[in-house]
Amino acid sequence: MKVSKIFVRRAAAMAALVLVFAVPAAAQRGKWWQNDRFVKELGLTPEQSTRLEEIFQKHQPTLRQRMDSLEQAERAFDHVVETGDDKTVMSQVDVVEAARAELNKTRTMMLLRMRRSLTADQWAKFTALAQNDRNRGPRPPGRDR
Repeated sequence: MKVSKIFVRRAAAMAALVLVFAVPAAAQRGKWWQNDRFVKELGLTPEQSTRLEEIFQKHQPTLRQRMDSLEQAERAFDHVVETGDDKTVMSQVDVVEAARAELNKTRTMMLLRMRRSLTADQWAKFTALAQNDRNRGPRPPGRDR
């Protein structure tokens, strides 16, 4: 695999890990449960913010491990694409997709636990805020709308 491919994949993997805990665009700059706007508009209690942070911290080691496994599987895939036959390539596709599925399941469980830390009203407000941010598109760093 070429160095540029490795760099691009690692950068994408790190970006995915950074964003793994965030749904709305505003949270791309940080943890949404620590974002003043989200805390205020959702009416998050200090206990809820603490609980969300605990959930995030609990899942980070597993998410990092799953990301490392996916990167390793993708590197092996790139190698067999260059050197292997179709059967070997397809076998490695299964390994890559299994690693991706494990990462996604871990992320989904983390987000589900975070969602359960919110009231129904907070969740409704959260989804509206997230949709609003997605509709606005990305913002330049350091600029709030």
